[in-house]
Amino acid sequence: MGKVIGIDLGTTNSCVAVLEADVPTVITNSEGYRTTPSVVAFSKDGSRLVGDIAKRQAAANADRTIFSIKRHMGTDYRKKIDGKKYSPQEISAMILRKLKNDAEQFTGEQVTDAVITVPAYFNDAERQATKDAGRIAGLNVLRIINEPTAAALAYGLDNGQPQKILVYDLGGGTFDVSVIEIGDQVIEVLATSGDNHLGGDDFDERIVNFLVEQFKETDGINLTKDTAAMQRLREEAEKAKKELSSAMNANINLPFIAMTKSGPHHMDINITRSLFESMTTDLIDRTVTPVENALHDAGLKKTDINMVLLVGGSTRIPAVQEKVRRICGIEPSRNLNPDECVAMGAAVQGGKLGGQLTAGSAASEIILMDVTPLSLSIETVGGIASRLIERNTTIPTRHSQIFTTAGNFQTSVDIKVFQGERKFTRDNKLLGNFRLSGIKKALAGTPQIEVTFDIDANGIVNVSAKDLGTGHEQSITITSSSNMSEEEIERAKWEAEVYGSKDAEKQGIVNLRIEAGQLLQNTEYMLHEHRKDWDKQTKKQVKEACQRLSKAIGRSTPEKIDEVTASNICEAKDYLENTLSRMGI
Repeated sequence: MGKVIGIDLGTTNSCVAVLEADVPTVITNSEGYRTTPSVVAFSKDGSRLVGDIAKRQAAANADRTIFSIKRHMGTDYRKKIDGKKYSPQEISAMILRKLKNDAEQFTGEQVTDAVITVPAYFNDAERQATKDAGRIAGLNVLRIINEPTAAALAYGLDNGQPQKILVYDLGGGTFDVSVIEIGDQVIEVLATSGDNHLGGDDFDERIVNFLVEQFKETDGINLTKDTAAMQRLREEAEKAKKELSSAMNANINLPFIAMTKSGPHHMDINITRSLFESMTTDLIDRTVTPVENALHDAGLKKTDINMVLLVGGSTRIPAVQEKVRRICGIEPSRNLNPDECVAMGAAVQGGKLGGQLTAGSAASEIILMDVTPLSLSIETVGGIASRLIERNTTIPTRHSQIFTTAGNFQTSVDIKVFQGERKFTRDNKLLGNFRLSGIKKALAGTPQIEVTFDIDANGIVNVSAKDLGTGHEQSITITSSSNMSEEEIERAKWEAEVYGSKDAEKQGIVNLRIEAGQLLQNTEYMLHEHRKDWDKQTKKQVKEACQRLSKAIGRSTPEKIDEVTASNICEAKDYLENTLSRMGI
């Protein structure tokens, strides 16, 4: 088995890590960054862009750029591009394939196995969808593990002394909280809770809404009707949010944000940290109840917690950190990078599953015990949700219970499987259903039907039903109607393979354009800085070389660049570099 990678498939950014000499190491992507934007775009010529390059062209290609697809995992959402409908699994697979390719460049070998993380509060359909995305990307997903658990695993490597920690994970699109006990070589999840629709995207949206309203008041223009303008607002909102984590004020300056008969309109708005906090108070308050629920389910008080571990980029927000201090009564830990620790923990688990840990090392001895986030039940008479497995049960687990028929002489029963905490099935999520036939005719209440729930280490559910009288049995691995069929998955895998080489070639061409642009920018800066030092001949030759490269770049756009324009850029780039080298610059 080759190296097993650990992937944090995030809502806004993703991260991949691998074990090197028993130490989890974050993999730098082909653009030189340690995290990759979870963004996919389709250019006009049909090629697919993933990561930084997709994010950079979003304003000019807003309707063909996809953000935050993770929020749609396990649903029937589809994004239609050029007549084809793409599922969340297919879009996520494009991100995963990019991470896989970066890992292969980093390790110098083919990568086929991975551990992928999901929010602790993901239900069965969302976990299945994540696993399907991995398969489409050409990955053998060895394990699906919860994000807070992965973070605790990364933390526990260097902090193995017995303690109880609370992992507060506020990412780009989801919020999770897990109470975890680190014991003697054992990391056990005691309880988990969360909100799958709360994260950094919601904080960004509050800033965007504020900017839209302010601009409407000052300029009388509704920007929500302009997709390109709204994308520019979202990008600036995210920047402002990050800036306000370290500064008290952020300036939003967007020239030519709108154009009317009277001419161009520009946006110049200041946002203070206190204003940002007032906009988002309710979002931060929404994290309180899940924390209290997790502590309650774990049978602990906040005074029993020894450490609070912050995970997810949104925990950098000062008001979030202050809320954590108030809820838990202790200063949260910043020992780990909140953007990277989940992938690092996944890499440790991957190394363990792949047998790549040195015998006797701290990580090799650790046993990981996770829990199921939501209760599982079947529907009985009256629409009652009869629970077989309670939430926060340690997994893998198996539980059986005897049921019977509700009507006389029934020869079949429908088994409907639900996930959730409500008493009536109508208020919970239907995971799937199947029919057990061949039941021996008898009066109501006579047949004995054994229903068994089996949850594997990935948190994925298998259900079986057996008529103890006849021995007839039926079982399924739960797949919701929104998940892809085997045929769809195989077709998506084939398409991913076909597009893979094309996308890699396209990525290389676009990276050339980016490098050329950076060279041009740096040279023009040097030209400006040394305008009084360099002689006329030097300045003339450098200017001519810059103009040649600028012209070559200007004939292309990030989303539309072919081999001819790439060749022109390459020649102009080499010419400029040679000019600078010849002059000793």
